[in-house]
Amino acid sequence: MSIKYLFLETRPQFLLLSPILVFLGMAMAMYQGSFSWVYFLLSVIGLTLLHTSVNVLNDYSDHKTGIDFKTKRTPFSGGSGFLTIGKVNPEAALKLGLGSFFLAVPIGVYFVIKEGWHLLPLFLVGSVFVLWYTSHLSKVGGGLSEISAGLGLGSLPVLGTFIIINGGFSWVALYASIPSGFLVCNLLLLNEFPDAEADKTGQRRTLPIVLGYKKAALVYSTLIVMAYLWVVIGVALGLMPAWALIALLTLPFGLRAISGALRFKSFEELIPAQGANILTVLLTQLLLGCGYIVANLAS
Repeated sequence: MSIKYLFLETRPQFLLLSPILVFLGMAMAMYQGSFSWVYFLLSVIGLTLLHTSVNVLNDYSDHKTGIDFKTKRTPFSGGSGFLTIGKVNPEAALKLGLGSFFLAVPIGVYFVIKEGWHLLPLFLVGSVFVLWYTSHLSKVGGGLSEISAGLGLGSLPVLGTFIIINGGFSWVALYASIPSGFLVCNLLLLNEFPDAEADKTGQRRTLPIVLGYKKAALVYSTLIVMAYLWVVIGVALGLMPAWALIALLTLPFGLRAISGALRFKSFEELIPAQGANILTVLLTQLLLGCGYIVANLAS
């Protein structure tokens, strides 16, 4: 087993989401007149470590339950596959996943000490999502799997970064963090389509399993529309700067992803929609952050 495969086991191509979430939270704080390079960099490192932990522990769980041997892998879903083919040792993956989590803990402790105990509940909820998402939350049903992803790697990191850098909570920031939850929820949801049959064998209750593909596609489409409408309404109500509307530039990608989800018949046909889905999630939040920065500079 090589360092190369341990690194690839983290699925680094998907870790870009974490700095984008922190960037958006930082941009929102800058718009309110607050900024700290130290807090920004620590937040990026901490969230990336937690994201790494989620990815690796998910692969470890899929390997132990046998799901990994039945998954139809695509470029965007199905895990790394390295445990299945023996490139990564399961015990090494477990140590890597847990080690990444515990490396992030001192950063969280530092923020709690420096900025206050009000951050502790946020970090504890995030820890639950990291450590028990695959083993417990994904088996509950009722959309909890997708909601926990939308919160744990969407709204909460954006809001948390804002609170850390700004030095306090804001209802306006809470409102602005909601689209991230919709988008990251969908990031998981569409990628669950190819995994549905394999996930059944692991007693998971994801929305494609519980609702079926067509209804799950309607949920997906609704969340995409809600993410864009949330921004438009936020700007109209003065809760978000007008420059946030540049996030609407990703609408063609969102529509392509919706079309692919609604017409889903085969896993091969879904791959372009999965790609459009990832572009929608990443670029929409990146552009939102840029909108806040431009608005701050223009004010």
